[in-house]
Amino acid sequence: MYSTIEKQLSLLAFKGMAKQWESLVETKQLHQLSLNDGLNLLLQAEADHRQNNRELRLLKAAQFRYKASVPELKFSAERGLNKEQILALSTGAYLEKGQSILITGATGCGKSFLASAFGHQACTQGKVTYYFNFKKLMFKLKTCRLEGTIARQFTKLAKADLLIIDDFGLQVLDHQQQQDLMEIIADRHARKSTILVSQLPVSCWYEIIAEQTIADAILDHLVHTSHRIELKGESRRKLS
Repeated sequence: MYSTIEKQLSLLAFKGMAKQWESLVETKQLHQLSLNDGLNLLLQAEADHRQNNRELRLLKAAQFRYKASVPELKFSAERGLNKEQILALSTGAYLEKGQSILITGATGCGKSFLASAFGHQACTQGKVTYYFNFKKLMFKLKTCRLEGTIARQFTKLAKADLLIIDDFGLQVLDHQQQQDLMEIIADRHARKSTILVSQLPVSCWYEIIAEQTIADAILDHLVHTSHRIELKGESRRKLS
């Protein structure tokens, strides 16, 4: 009887149930459970298994720069890392509201690590997340345009629950980059969340975007409804 049940669970691809069933049989706990309790245990095991698998898939697809998580963060007022703010954001409420996060600070102060931690947290909450270096994102869009897949790529970016763009502002944007960034931000405005990471303060972003009309449109979508985190202090790389 046990082997028949195991085969059925395997055929139905209930891997979480199968593992839990095997454990119950091996530890001889099976007969100590009522049908209701046993079924609840098996269903919970399957739900946990699928949740873990989904989380792993999301983390792999996100391609974060760092393997980081919120519990690893070291809070410090001197660094501009406010514990209350970070923990509030880690609940994911900003994702449900389609709000953005702007992270700024000098080189090596932990901006990318913080962005990766937010992204990791979003994945654990079942949110589709993508992480891009700005220059590589622009190159990818350029390649997609040449391949005739640009519309599909913009749709993919627009649908992501969280889009993290790192290293923004290292160089002035050319006309095509201005247009591409504007389309990405406009498609996601008030619908999906974006985290933009930059060494430059937001007040300097107009100069980076260069075209005033486009800069006004992009920053109007980003700044007024965003959460701002300005990191301070020495480079963490020097201190490590």
